[in-house]
Amino acid sequence: MNIKLDNIFSLAFFVFAGIAILIGIVWAFITEKRLKRFFLGKKAKDLEDTIIALENDISQIKKAKESMEKDIALMNAKLKKSIRGLNTIRFNPFPDQGSNQSFAIGMLNEEGDGLVISSLYSRERMSIFAKPVKKGKSEYELSAEEKEALEKAKV
Repeated sequence: MNIKLDNIFSLAFFVFAGIAILIGIVWAFITEKRLKRFFLGKKAKDLEDTIIALENDISQIKKAKESMEKDIALMNAKLKKSIRGLNTIRFNPFPDQGSNQSFAIGMLNEEGDGLVISSLYSRERMSIFAKPVKKGKSEYELSAEEKEALEKAKV
């Protein structure tokens, strides 16, 4: 009985070994075929040139990326200084005459710098005032309407 089991195990081992060898041969054949197709018409020098060209392209892309990052930082710095908040308030400074012909315009950037332009309209004349603003404050006295226009213009 032991001899028969040993024979069965030996036979099974040889069958599995044969299958493994067959799979290995098929895999090697397929790999060889794929490599031949990959290198078809190419020489080692061609591949080296291709790799060098790709390295140069990557280097140029990195330089372009750095340049774009600098440009974006510059644009962001300029954008912070540009007028971002704008608001207009119309009002009547003289209740006994006219209507809401007077106005106050507040213009501010992200840092709170800008100006207030206001106009007072009456039947006899019209006056226009411009007051600079730094950090949300003006060194000139602001009317209630000018303060409101600045407050609403804040970004």
